[in-house]
Amino acid sequence: MIVTLLILTCGLLAGLGILYTLVAALLVARFARRAAIVTTTPVPVTILKPLYGAEPRLTENLESFLDQDWDAPIQLLCGVHAESDPAFAAIQVLRARRPADDITCIVDATRHGANAKIGNLVNMMPAARHEVVIFSDSDMAAGPDYLRRVVPALGQAGVGAVTCLYHGRGDAGFWSVLGAAGLSYQFLPSVIVSLALDAGKVCMGSTIALRRATLDRIGGLARFADVLADDHAVGSAVRECGLTVVIPPMVMAHGSIDSSLGDLVRHELRWSKTVRQLSPAGYAGMVMTHPLPFALALTMLSPPAGAVLTAATLAARLLLKRAIDRFCGARTASPWLLPLRDMLSFVVFLGGFGTASVDWRGERLRMDDEGRISADAETAP
Repeated sequence: MIVTLLILTCGLLAGLGILYTLVAALLVARFARRAAIVTTTPVPVTILKPLYGAEPRLTENLESFLDQDWDAPIQLLCGVHAESDPAFAAIQVLRARRPADDITCIVDATRHGANAKIGNLVNMMPAARHEVVIFSDSDMAAGPDYLRRVVPALGQAGVGAVTCLYHGRGDAGFWSVLGAAGLSYQFLPSVIVSLALDAGKVCMGSTIALRRATLDRIGGLARFADVLADDHAVGSAVRECGLTVVIPPMVMAHGSIDSSLGDLVRHELRWSKTVRQLSPAGYAGMVMTHPLPFALALTMLSPPAGAVLTAATLAARLLLKRAIDRFCGARTASPWLLPLRDMLSFVVFLGGFGTASVDWRGERLRMDDEGRISADAETAP
C-alpha cells in the first residue's frame, strides 16, 4: 500500500512537473514575441550602483550601462563603504578609461540598518542629479538598448516602476556556470509563468527604475534598511500607491561569481529562504518545478513507468532550455549540465524549508515573519 502510494505520488508530481515545463517553454516564446522598443524623447538618467567586493567582470558590467543608444545625459553613480574595497579600484579604472563620462563614486561607511546595500544607496542618493533614477545590482550587464526599453516603459500611464528579467552568465568557473544555469533555466521561466498567471508581484534588483517623486511618495529608501528582499518591498510599496510595476520585453545578464559549491549553496539557500518567507504557500507549490527527482524516484519504484517519465522530463527540460537560449540570445550552460543542475535545485528547494537564518556577505542574519532582518542572535558578538 505504501509503495503504491509512493508510486502514485512520484508519478503525479513528475507528470505535473513535465506539464509545467512545457507550458513554461510556450510562455517564454510568447513573452519573447512581445512588442519591441517604444519611441520616446531621451531624458537625463541617474543609474545607481551599490558595490561591494571584487567581481571578475565588474568594470565591464558597469561600462555596459554607459554604452547606451541614448541621446541624453547618463550619470553613473557608484557607492562603496571604503576606498579599500576592491570595487573602488574598478571604478577608478572605468573613470580613467572614460574621462568624458559622468561617473561619480561615493565613499561612505554609514550604516542605516541591517541591509548594507540599502544603506549604500541611501548614502548615494544626495548625489543623484536627475529625476529618473535606476537602481541596479553590480553583477548586472545591460545591452545598448537598455535605456530605450526601460525609460519609455516608465513613461506609460499609471506606471510607478520598471524592473527587468535576467539570465545567468557564469563568470568564475564551473560552479558559477552551474549557478547561472539555475537562473536561466529555472528562475527566469518561473518568473515568466508567474507573470502570465498574474500570480507574482515581481520587482527585481536587476533594475528598479522610478521617478524621484515616486520614490518620495513611498517614503524613500531608508524605510527598507532592515528588509532583506528590498527589491520586492520597493515594488510592493509602489503598488500600494496605486501604481504598477512593469517588465519590458528584454533580458539582462547576471554575472554569477560563486567559485565553490559551498558559495553556490549558501547563495541559493538565502534566495530560497527569502522566497519562502515572502510566500510560504507559493514556495511549497514550486515543488512542481522539480520533475526530475520524482521521475528518478519512480524509476527505482517502477522502472518502466519511471524510465518513460525520466525521458519525458529530460526532453521537456531541453525544450525549455532551447526557448530560454533563443530569448536571451546566449547559451548559459551545456545541456549535459541540466540533470545535475536540476538535482541541486531540488536539494536547495528542500533546504529552503529550514530556519529563517541566512548568510549574507559573511554575516548571519535572521528574518522575521514580515521579512525584516537583524543580526542572528547565535552569531552576533
